[in-house]
Amino acid sequence: MRPLEGIKVVTFEHAIAAPFCTRQLADLGARVIKVERPGVGDFARGYDERVSGLASHFVWTNRSKESITLDVKQPAALDVVHKLLADADVFVQNLAPGATQRLGLDYDTLRERYPRLIVCDISGYGLDGPFRDKKAYDLLIQSESGFLSITGSDGEPAKAGCSIADIAAGMYAYSNILAALIERGRTGRGRHIDVSMLESMVEWMSYPLYYAIDGQSPPRQAGASHATIFPYGPFKAGDGHTVMLGLQNEREWKSFCETVLRMPELAADERFGSNSRRVANRDELASVIVRAFSTLTAADVIDRLEQAGIANARMNDMHGVWTHEQLAARHRWTRVDTPAGAIPALLPPGIAPSDEPRMDPVPALGQHTDAVLRELGYADEQIHTLHASGAV
Repeated sequence: MRPLEGIKVVTFEHAIAAPFCTRQLADLGARVIKVERPGVGDFARGYDERVSGLASHFVWTNRSKESITLDVKQPAALDVVHKLLADADVFVQNLAPGATQRLGLDYDTLRERYPRLIVCDISGYGLDGPFRDKKAYDLLIQSESGFLSITGSDGEPAKAGCSIADIAAGMYAYSNILAALIERGRTGRGRHIDVSMLESMVEWMSYPLYYAIDGQSPPRQAGASHATIFPYGPFKAGDGHTVMLGLQNEREWKSFCETVLRMPELAADERFGSNSRRVANRDELASVIVRAFSTLTAADVIDRLEQAGIANARMNDMHGVWTHEQLAARHRWTRVDTPAGAIPALLPPGIAPSDEPRMDPVPALGQHTDAVLRELGYADEQIHTLHASGAV
């Protein structure tokens, strides 16, 4: 039996934050019913066509869900929503600001009717405060949270390569829902969860915030290198390939000088005598490292780093990750069905293949509408009427 088997989740969701949250609930066995707009659906369905005609974001965040279509502006469709919520455990939404209030699906309204229901609202800035009505997307929150001020190099900010603000909010929504389910088991009452993308990102920004506390200078833009530890970042070898390496303490610095650079005298150089000094003189030290690596292949560098006990990594691209030998050795890949056929999918981190994780298909738009309506007690004639009216 999976951990969340028997838990029913109803979700009004788009894009990444809420779908990522609810997909993880589905991974643990929850039944997730995704309510989408007729004919359009989650707008992430149209982001691209990279996965056999399907959108890459959508197939990632929507496996193991049931898709039903409802035009919730129509009273008949809203009646269906309330039938769904009558025995639901969790309601998740990341609609535009104010949408649930207009539909009568806000927490204050729902808790009177469904006192055991856990309601999770995900928004850009939260449900109150001066920014409560402001629209928000991932890159905008990366900017508003200060994240872009510490990325990139030479005054040119660089966004994260994945939807980091959406992912952060989705993770906090997921963990808060799990906690609320445990709490409800003790109290019998539901709970309201108000997750903002801004607060989720600012929590993840706590290290640079504290680094710049009381008006001190923030971490410098350092590209792919660490802003406040050096050497820690990418270095090119003589064969043109890049090696990532990272030092964490003075013992490793001494070993790096002796075994990797073959320059033991460098460990006693006062310019580099502590991490703070190495950061202050990073350009000089980087030149020394690049010269030493220029006569070596990337494989040579990695071999020396391993001998010295220095953490390192290859600079993989997406193709390198698909074929990563560590993931293959641990049997982390499986197959998931989609409307376009089966695709590879990573098993949920932390769940062993022997646990038989839930990896059900990615749904087509409205694929489960009629089945769910029948389950709710609608007769075939009523279902036909709902379709004819455009309510579903």
